[in-house]
Amino acid sequence: MDYTDYINLRYRPDANDLIAEFRLEPARGVSFKEAAGAVAAESSVGTWTQLTTITDKRLKQIAAEVFSINEKSGIIKIAYPSELFELGNVPQLMSSVAGNVFGMSLLNNLRLEDINLPNSYIRAFRGPKYGIPGIRKMLRVYKRPLLGTIIKPKLGLDEKEHAQVAYQAWLGGCDIVKDDENLSSMKFNKFYSRIAKTINLRDRCEKETGEKKIYMPNITAECDEMLRRAEFAKKVGCEYAMVDVLTVGWSALQKLRNANEGLKLVLHGHRAGHAAITRNPKHGISMLVIAKLCRLIGIDQLHVGAVVGKMEGAKREVQEIGEEIEERIIRPDKKHHILAENWLHIKPMFAVCSGGLHPGKVPALVKAMGPHIIIIQMGGGIHGHPRGTFYGAMAARQAVEATMHGIPLKDYAKYNRELREALDKFGEK
Repeated sequence: MDYTDYINLRYRPDANDLIAEFRLEPARGVSFKEAAGAVAAESSVGTWTQLTTITDKRLKQIAAEVFSINEKSGIIKIAYPSELFELGNVPQLMSSVAGNVFGMSLLNNLRLEDINLPNSYIRAFRGPKYGIPGIRKMLRVYKRPLLGTIIKPKLGLDEKEHAQVAYQAWLGGCDIVKDDENLSSMKFNKFYSRIAKTINLRDRCEKETGEKKIYMPNITAECDEMLRRAEFAKKVGCEYAMVDVLTVGWSALQKLRNANEGLKLVLHGHRAGHAAITRNPKHGISMLVIAKLCRLIGIDQLHVGAVVGKMEGAKREVQEIGEEIEERIIRPDKKHHILAENWLHIKPMFAVCSGGLHPGKVPALVKAMGPHIIIIQMGGGIHGHPRGTFYGAMAARQAVEATMHGIPLKDYAKYNRELREALDKFGEK
């Protein structure tokens, strides 16, 4: 089969097809259709020469087909027969659809923008164990965004110092405290000691505040050790565990989710390393694809960025601080982001907004993402408060309260010193 044989613009996908959306840029001298066909061929059954090992008839039956081409936008859509994929195997899925295609000489750039899975494929996965409804029930918070923080600095505190910072954040009003992505088990901060000390102060804070408080330790490690850490976290009273989803890999993530049937932890996904494959708008894989696969496997909540853009006519202006939210995750015409959409038995996943956040950004963030399906997570925006972590957490909680009551932050700050000090330092945008 020639590459153009993989193009069939009359084809209409059926319910059993897997649909992938790519943005492509052909190499010089290569036609757009040839490049599009090459992507479909290489990501399914094609090769560079005629074969004698299979008939063209059989090859055509299982080949992917390009059924939509827009040369102006560079977007193509490819339908893959479901029999090309092993059920329950995300590594195989990504090796196929997002494997060798990125290195083809016929292409200058290629980006996997989106993926839509047939019901038969989705049913092979458990999805989040808790999702948004289960997490809200656990924390007993239903009518506002959840508020979290990350221990800062990322590295440097010992176990006792770490626990004290967490305690101050909880006491000030945070619901959730988490480790940062590169804190595992260091000489100066051992994993098992840190968890025990932090959980002790969490229990104390719950008694003092009457609120449910959550600690999520980073269990990212070699796969067997990762599971041991998850088991220990559960044993000492953690309801959560955090994992760096990309650096541990799809296989380890699936193994953790399988083990979680017994552990019954809420799984928090950090996207450390994502920008290496998502940041280039012309080449790589979108964060939307990564997020969908995390939800499919069973992550309950996932980082999606924090910077909120604003529309002014056809121009999109984005503040240059923190990480930009993957634009296609936001659904401005609906009351939910894409990770909370109905997806068979798969529970909705919390979007965790994090990266460069401070109290002044809360109103815009809630407006863009909705108040009931996000977790607002501030690191420096809490710990950088002029009077420290406790007051920074108070300011963040006050910003959430003001936003939920429709009160401008500057007005609420007149009667709340902590918020006023935060706004004086960080601003309102």
